[in-house]
Amino acid sequence: MTPRSLKTRTAHTLKWSLVDRISTQVLYAVTGIVLARALSPSDFGLVGAALVFQAFATLLIDGGFGYALLQRKRPTRLDYSTVLWFNIAVAVAMYIVLALCAPLIADCFQGDRRLIPVARVLFLSLIANAATIVQTNRLTKAMDVRGIALANSLALIAGGVAGIALALTGAGVWAIVGQTLVLAVVKCIVLWTATRWRPLLRFSWPALKSYFPLGWKMMLTSFMNIVYVNIYSLLIGNRIGLVSLGYYTQADKWSKMGVSSLTQVLTSSFLPALSAVQDDNDRFGRLCSKMTRFTAYALFPAMLWLAVTAKPLFHSLFGDKWDASIILFQLLLLRGIAVVLTSMATNFLLAKGCGRDIVHMEILRDGSAVAALAITFPVMAIATPDNPVLGLEYMLWGQLAAAVLSWAVTVHIALRRYAGLWAGYVRDIAPYAALSMLTIPCMLAVGNAFPEPWTQLAAELAAGAAVYLGINAILRSRIQAEAIAFLTKGQQPR
Repeated sequence: MTPRSLKTRTAHTLKWSLVDRISTQVLYAVTGIVLARALSPSDFGLVGAALVFQAFATLLIDGGFGYALLQRKRPTRLDYSTVLWFNIAVAVAMYIVLALCAPLIADCFQGDRRLIPVARVLFLSLIANAATIVQTNRLTKAMDVRGIALANSLALIAGGVAGIALALTGAGVWAIVGQTLVLAVVKCIVLWTATRWRPLLRFSWPALKSYFPLGWKMMLTSFMNIVYVNIYSLLIGNRIGLVSLGYYTQADKWSKMGVSSLTQVLTSSFLPALSAVQDDNDRFGRLCSKMTRFTAYALFPAMLWLAVTAKPLFHSLFGDKWDASIILFQLLLLRGIAVVLTSMATNFLLAKGCGRDIVHMEILRDGSAVAALAITFPVMAIATPDNPVLGLEYMLWGQLAAAVLSWAVTVHIALRRYAGLWAGYVRDIAPYAALSMLTIPCMLAVGNAFPEPWTQLAAELAAGAAVYLGINAILRSRIQAEAIAFLTKGQQPR
């Protein structure tokens, strides 16, 4: 693939990834706002508890082979077919095990028996999701994100309609369950209808085994990552209760709309391009540098602006019902900056096939997170009449420190693998971090002049965007110029 064609395909993929994530988050947000207004923190806590176990099941279903397929240059039809049948078979087995263990799952969350039927119905989505893994993987590998965007949008619309309808009829927690099931089934149907690829009615152990060297390492990495992500919900629900878990779940969900979106866009857009030049160290290094600059350009303002506008944002969408979630939301966004930057560095290692390094980095990340949890665990349940989540604040400050440590070490290892330097990396991200910080006092000064949440939110975001885009334009930011040219005129990055 020539440098020009690679740039063109990467830019095209990035554009459709952004379209996908923006449309997805808008649809997800509309449904989330209605459900947050109609349902109680306890309802969200119930689903959050079940999703802890669903996350581990999803990992076992994929087995790390999805990452391995992306990393391999030319997977065969038999490779894809084998992984598909593996995914579906494991999904059915996992559903049976989890359905039988539903009473034990309820025991992990103070014995709340409402969780048993909720878990058994919610876990059905595992089977539908398993049937979409290979189809999504193939589209991502081909850098064709339009099909994924269509499937996600139609699924979210269908799921949102189902969830809102159930919520307005007083279905309670079943509104979230119904939304999840409809979303999974519709996405599966759309992907299989829109793509021409069909699997062979064959299963090859040799083909599956050929993916083990990287697949098991990525599965182990993902396992540790899922422990890292979900241990909070497990500990909060077990130690404090489902109401506090509901506050945390809401903060986590809305913060992930930014963090996960950026991570997914960057992975689907950049990883195939990096894998294509993995054998050319100079070209690989230049591409990593440009991707880092683009990430920093989008990441810092997005996360910091959301943190600054958290209060008017929550009040505009939910009133004061979820005020306890605001500080948790802000801390999760700050941690999200380190998470996205770490994910980018991990993609560099993955594109190089450095599975062992990725495992080591995941051990470090999870180890530091567990250490921070151990330190803050004794104070996790602290609450005051004015702040029912004070203990959770202490916990998240510890997690922020652990995330920063993991980011620094992961970047150091990644730079060493492609002969990069810390000085160059800092030059790539520091200007955008500094400019984003500079917008904060301007946003707060403007926002204080508006008493209503909606007007305050709009004024703060407008002020931040004006300052950030204006200074970048004055400084002739090449990343900003290329992004604007591509989005407005369709011109490819040079």
